[in-house]
Amino acid sequence: MTNVKQVQVTFDCANPRAVAQFWKTALGYVDPPTPPGFDSWDAFDASLPIERQGSAWACQDPDGVGPRLFFQRVPEPKTVKNRLHLDIRVGMGLTGDERVRALETEAARLETLGARRLHLLPADEENEACLVMRDVEDNEFCLD
Repeated sequence: MTNVKQVQVTFDCANPRAVAQFWKTALGYVDPPTPPGFDSWDAFDASLPIERQGSAWACQDPDGVGPRLFFQRVPEPKTVKNRLHLDIRVGMGLTGDERVRALETEAARLETLGARRLHLLPADEENEACLVMRDVEDNEFCLD
């Protein structure tokens, strides 16, 4: 039996670089090292056939703890709610008004990057509050 060591999360999108830039900044991620023989990712991208230029981008946790994120261009637009989404864990250990303030503070920062706030799910008997948002290409995510 094979043991899974790492997970990569892949986003289908129209503009891989723009979506990657949002998530890099949102999570504190970085670009992976450039391929051997290239000074930059722009130089690597320019070396690809014209139809593949701009078709993919990636980012990774600089500490190697979180999953690598990969962004690939697809021809069809997003049409329905995501079946999978990321939770950005900014309110861990916080409850009540203190938690909501932490969520709102992070939401305001992410809105400056192009995210959009959808709605706050208030705390109930089972769960603490979380804030549902969308990234620059309308992929849903939660501030949790």
